[in-house]
Parts: sequence; C-alpha cells; structure tokens
Amino acid sequence: MRPGGRSEFFPAVTGMPSDSVKSGVKSKCVRAESAIMAFYCFTLLRNPVAMSIVNIAAYKFVTLDDIATLRPALQATCQALDLKGTILLAPEGINLFLAGGREAIDAFLAELRADARFADLAVKESLSETQPFRRMLVRPKKEIITMKMPVIKPADGRAPGIDPVTLKRWLDAGRDDDGRPVVMLDTRNDFEVDVGTFDNAIDYRLTKFSEFPDIVASHREDFEGKTIVSFCTGGIRCEKAAIYMRDIGLEHTYQLDGGILKYFEDVGGAHYQGDCFVFDYRTALTPDLTPSTTKQCFACRAVVTAEDQRSPAYVEGAQCPACADSRADADTLENAPPAATPALSA
Repeated sequence: MRPGGRSEFFPAVTGMPSDSVKSGVKSKCVRAESAIMAFYCFTLLRNPVAMSIVNIAAYKFVTLDDIATLRPALQATCQALDLKGTILLAPEGINLFLAGGREAIDAFLAELRADARFADLAVKESLSETQPFRRMLVRPKKEIITMKMPVIKPADGRAPGIDPVTLKRWLDAGRDDDGRPVVMLDTRNDFEVDVGTFDNAIDYRLTKFSEFPDIVASHREDFEGKTIVSFCTGGIRCEKAAIYMRDIGLEHTYQLDGGILKYFEDVGGAHYQGDCFVFDYRTALTPDLTPSTTKQCFACRAVVTAEDQRSPAYVEGAQCPACADSRADADTLENAPPAATPALSA
C-alpha cells in the first residue's frame, strides 16, 4: 500500500481538471479506470492473497524439572518473535499451540529444539489468513492434559503408535494386518465429537478427559477380540488413553500418531465425517486443514453449524439455538457475556 491507503496496483488518476465532465475526457477516464481495474483483477488472480499465519500444534512427554526458569525464557522468546498462543508446562512435559509468521515460527522451533529434550519434537502445521489467538501465555500445570492418573507416565514408555497411512489401509480393509476388526475410539469431549469424527467411532460422550479411565474400564466388553485405535485432535490424549488401556489388559491398543490433524495432513478425510474441532478462534478445520464454517457459541460453548447460523435464534457473540430459550428473559443482548478465551487441549 502506498501512503494514503492507495494500492500500488490501483494508482490514483491525478492532474484531472475539476470541470472534466465533457464526454471525451469522461470516456478516457472510464477507459483508464477499466484498464486499471482489469490489471488489478489480473494481478490478484496471478497472486492470490496467501494465508500467511502459520499455526503449529505440538506436545512431548518428557521430564521437566526446570519449569521455573523455562517458563520465563519461553515467554520472552515468543514475545520477541510476536507469537501468540498457549504453552503448557508440567513435570510430565510440554503442550503448545502457537501462531505467527513463518520466519518467527521457524526461529522459535529452532531455538526450542536446540534443547536436547525437545530435539525430536513433532509438529502439526496449518495455515490461516488471520491470527487465531489473542495473546501469548506460558502456563505451569500439574499435567499437560488432565487425566488424574499419576501412574500413567508416557515419558517412561508409550503404547505402540500407528501412522495415518497404515490406519487408512486398515480402515479400507476393515481389519488390521492380523485380521482383527479395527475399532476407532474417540477420546475427545462430546462437543468436539459433534463437529466430526471417524466413521463408526466409539464415543462415550465424555465431558472431560479425566472421565475416560472409569468409563473405559466399565466397557471392556466393547473391545474384546478387536484392535483398538485411540485418537484425539493432536495425539496427546490418545497417548495417555492407549497406555491406560494396555495397563488394564486391552493389549491390542494403538494410538493414532499425531492425532486427527496429522491424519488430515497425510491422507485427507478418508473414513472421517465432518471437521475437526480445534481450541482456538478458527473453531474447526476441514480435512484440507483450512478453517471451516463451524463456530462455537460464546454464551454456552455449544457447537454452531452452518445451518444453526442461519437460524433466527443465532446472534453471533450472544446466543445460539441451543441456549436461546434460556436467554429469552434477558433484558438486552448487550448483557451477553464477553467472548471467552478457549481452553487448550489436543
């Protein structure tokens, strides 16, 4: 953009007399403006607006005993690079969702991986046109994903993983390489599942991940004689879930490496219905890893589909069809709560 807000592809026409309304002059102006507009449109077609914000999700279970010093160091690095998002630090490891420019993201990852503990950190990546986070937070936690099962220590050993390409092959065939039927187990919360999940996946309608152990233990018969693949958004929940399931005797349990996001990245949306809920202001990603039309109600946190958004009961930032009746007695929509900051999970 040039000073004054003018695009370099749409220059001003200057030096025109104020009384230039004679037909000849006016015709020349119209032709000039048409030519300029044609060039502008041609330029946009050849150089479309790129999605310039890089979004990364990563986690690693690794013993961290220096959180008191690691936290301010990571905060300073992210602020210096103008990154936004959330990093969770716990004695069991790191969990992060960050967004920023390509050079900034690459610089952050290079610095983080210089620490031997994070040298092999695996990252899932997607792009967006705008920054999906409002601020930068580095937070200490008891667990990077709350399960309330201290005996589950992924840093001491994990369940076998399955890569997306192999999983797709299993799902295509309807069985694993040993001939056992394959069961997909969704370890996410109910509202996430409602946005999209794998075909015929088992969903126990969890409201929080800490409910998972008791519910699965009471449904062991659902998995007898089958190969179980636990999955979640980015891999962190299904990693703990798979360890627990093996601990209670479900030996043919695997975790989907990298979660749904890595599956989308490697093989697309095969055997998957809908989108994938993400914990930022994009709300959900399609199988091609672009933001979907799905939104989340800031009043009640319910998922709002494209169809819901066409309902007269939907008012963005205030209410949705799921909570409109309960809010009907409110004096004015101005009393609606402010937009909530999304929680972090994966």
